[in-house]
Amino acid sequence: MGTAALTIDGLGVSFSGLKAVSAFSMIVETGELRVLLGANGAGKTTLMDLISGKTKSTEGRVFLGDTEITNWEEHRIARAGVGRKFQIPSVFRDLTVRRNLEVASCRNPSVFANIGFGFSKAAKARMDEVLGVIGLEDLRNEPASNLSHGQTQWLELGMLMVQDPKVILLDEPTAGMTQSETLKTSQIILALKGRHTIVVVEHDMAFVREIAERITVMHLGKLLAEGPMAEIETNPKVREAYLGSRRLS
Repeated sequence: MGTAALTIDGLGVSFSGLKAVSAFSMIVETGELRVLLGANGAGKTTLMDLISGKTKSTEGRVFLGDTEITNWEEHRIARAGVGRKFQIPSVFRDLTVRRNLEVASCRNPSVFANIGFGFSKAAKARMDEVLGVIGLEDLRNEPASNLSHGQTQWLELGMLMVQDPKVILLDEPTAGMTQSETLKTSQIILALKGRHTIVVVEHDMAFVREIAERITVMHLGKLLAEGPMAEIETNPKVREAYLGSRRLS
């Protein structure tokens, strides 16, 4: 066993008496790529909200490494090392691809730090490396507004990468993508594995098969099953939970 990057211990939240997430526990090891599966309404996005501080829990605890971050404010959790990418990308559309990465990598939020100076050779090299990983080297000077949907998603992934978070949360990163864009996204995510700890919420089973090592399945806010892909696909509880919603296919 390695060291845990993210530990969720009995986490839960109720909305108007309804338990959206209930007594949920999960340990994600450092450098691991974990896929979170479940039908609509299973509680996956709510769980991501609880980890990132967007929603406050009513039970349980969350640890980033050895540090408890339960119910911290979102910005504080982000600073501690949790990066999150939502379904709808948030890039600076008027800025170039490269400038987006520079702004994202800037740890000092002051105006002076954002005027293009003060980047070390190492920081510049890291930005070049990230441009290579996300496949946008040739578009580095293009405004982000000129990018396709898939390219915009890759740029946002790159913006997360340059911040070097300990844990990256990806909420349906292939939503709305073409087949070739989805394949490229799987390659980018696999390239991140090891350097970052990644938790991916996804519905696209072909994509999940490309990237998955260990899968955690949620059902009605609770942990239903956990294990490698082959085990999950043949799990009778999982198959039953997917009947009438979205089958594993």
